[in-house]
Amino acid sequence: MYYLKRYHDIQVSESTVSRVLRAHHVSRLPKTAPKRALHPKRYAKSVPGHHVQVDIKFLKFKDQQGHTVKRYQYTAIDDATRIRALQVYDKHNQNCAIQFIDYVVEKFPFRISTIRTDRGHEFQSRFHWHVEDQGMQHVYIKPRTPQHNGKVERSHHTDQSEFYQLLSYKDYVDLQAKLEACENCALF
Repeated sequence: MYYLKRYHDIQVSESTVSRVLRAHHVSRLPKTAPKRALHPKRYAKSVPGHHVQVDIKFLKFKDQQGHTVKRYQYTAIDDATRIRALQVYDKHNQNCAIQFIDYVVEKFPFRISTIRTDRGHEFQSRFHWHVEDQGMQHVYIKPRTPQHNGKVERSHHTDQSEFYQLLSYKDYVDLQAKLEACENCALF
């Protein structure tokens, strides 16, 4: 790849080079070859609302009778300001995702340009067109690359270790109230 760029002024991606080498059964590199970085380029947006990352954290609790109770934390984080919005829902579907985006639009003090999500069923056609009708762009991250929504993923990890781990679940209203109190905390 670097050889082609340097000596022949041909720019090719690493994946193309890898694919051509595999096609010619030259798939192994010497052990001294440099390793490909997992995160080759980090970015940070400087304009509030340019990218808002949205994802869902799956929650499981035991109620007082020992039954499993499932809840779903919808999380949105602005890429530039790190302002986040959190809501907990009983269900995990497009209607909840649409309600959450409406909540995010009201909560954030700036206009949102782009919403980034994974390809979960809650972010499919009805959600997509609702976002587009609001004047925002909806962008899916590449499959199996949660690091593209890294800020919201890190937020979920921090929520688990510093909020939910210490929480004794009693009621949905109690959970929502505690989450709202924690929402503006700088956990990550």
